Order: sequence, then structure tokens, then C-alpha cells
Amino acid sequence: MLSNPWKSAATGLLAAAALALPLTLATPAQAIPVGLELVLAIDVSGSVDSGEFNLQKLGYVQAFQSAAVQNAILSSQVGSIAVTFVQWSGAGQQQQTVGWTLINNTTTANSFATAVNNISRAFSGSTGIASAIAYSTALLGANNGFEGIRKTIDVSGDGSENENGNVAGARNAAVAAGITINGLPILGSESGLDTYYANNVQGGPNSFTLAASNFTTFATAIEQKLVREITAVPEPASIALFGLGMAGLGLVRRRARRQSASLALAA
Repeated sequence: MLSNPWKSAATGLLAAAALALPLTLATPAQAIPVGLELVLAIDVSGSVDSGEFNLQKLGYVQAFQSAAVQNAILSSQVGSIAVTFVQWSGAGQQQQTVGWTLINNTTTANSFATAVNNISRAFSGSTGIASAIAYSTALLGANNGFEGIRKTIDVSGDGSENENGNVAGARNAAVAAGITINGLPILGSESGLDTYYANNVQGGPNSFTLAASNFTTFATAIEQKLVREITAVPEPASIALFGLGMAGLGLVRRRARRQSASLALAA
């Protein structure tokens, strides 16, 4: 079995954070620590035909079944990620098609791939990137059951915003919330799309844009993109905050156990 130096580092951080933690800090009692919380936001607007939709879907399926992505997950911070799959089109057209899923071994990675493979197309409207980013940001801000060192939105699409949404504004709001956005523009139908994504969609620490030359090369591009964002080195401040949060989680759980024990004795 591969050893994971990130797990040892995280253990040390938790111990150090526990010593400095205020007693009032609280964390959701059921939060599961992961290295990355990842929203996969896929464009299903009208410019994407059924064949292109299937090529995108197949690309994600093959990526999570691949040794490259699975090894990246197992060797990443904490050795696990939490991922969810979102389809988006126009304003008000976003759907969390596959819910938050813990991936911490090959079995869970393959199960997620199967879940993606079983989805049906949700929309076929206009292109509302700003709304897609806002929706994805909310998913990362909600109590989704996970506590990640990093939070990332992975946006893929074949066109620019055409609903007059403020894409850069939505991007900036996400970045202000501690979220990184990486872009995967699919080239061929709109010139300069890679530059548009780099200037308006991409943002946050270690963010990047990686273009697919067309839909047939999407599978290769998404595998490369996933490996890169899964293995990205987090900012030191993010690691420290994660350590404090997990130490708080430990305190909450210990207090709950003590309270349960006290009630049992009283009975």
C-alpha cells in the first residue's frame, strides 16, 4: 500500500491546532475530513448536442475509473475527496444530478463513475455560467457533510455567458468565500473561449484553465484536469484552518460522548 505523507502532516496539524483551539469553537458533528470538496459543473446548454453530452459524460466516467485519477485521490491530502456532479444551462437551470460522494478508494471511485454514467440530461437552454457558479458556490457553503482543506468548482462548457449574467462577479464572490474555480473550455464553436474562461471564470489560489480542443478530446483533458486539481498543494492558511476545524470536531464529539455517559449514569 502507498504511504501518504499528507496524512501524517494532517495528524500533526490536528494535534497542534487542538492546543490553540478556543473552547467555544464548534464544527458540524458529522463532518467528514477530506482533502478536497469538488463540484463538477457540466454545461448542458442547447449548443451541446446529444452526442457531445454523451462524450462529456463518458469523459468523467473514464476519468474516475482511471488509475491516474484514483491514485491522485489516494495520494492527496487526507487520502480522500468529496465530489458532486452538477448539470447547468440557463438561469434557474441547475441540477445536482449526483449528490455529495466520498471517494477514498477504488471502489468508491468506480461507484461514482457508475452514478455519473446513469444520469440523464437535465436541460438544453441558454448558457448561464454566472448562475452555475453561484449555484455551485452555495453547494460548497452549505453543510454538505464534509470538511475539506480545499474547495473547488470545476466548470466545463463550450460557450460564453449569453444571459447577461456577471460571470466575473460570480467568480469573485466564490473566491471571496475561499473557493477556487478551474475552467475547462471546449473549443471549436466559439473563438477565444479559452481566453474568456481564463479572464472571467478562473479564479482563486492555484486556479487554472485547461482547454479541450473539441468534444472528442474532452476525456483526455478532464482526466488531466482532475489529477492537477486533486493534487494541488493547499495554501498554508487553508491547512491551518482545516486543522482547527477538525480539532473542534473532536471536541464536539468528546463532549457529546461525555454528556451521553452522564445521562446514562443519572438514569
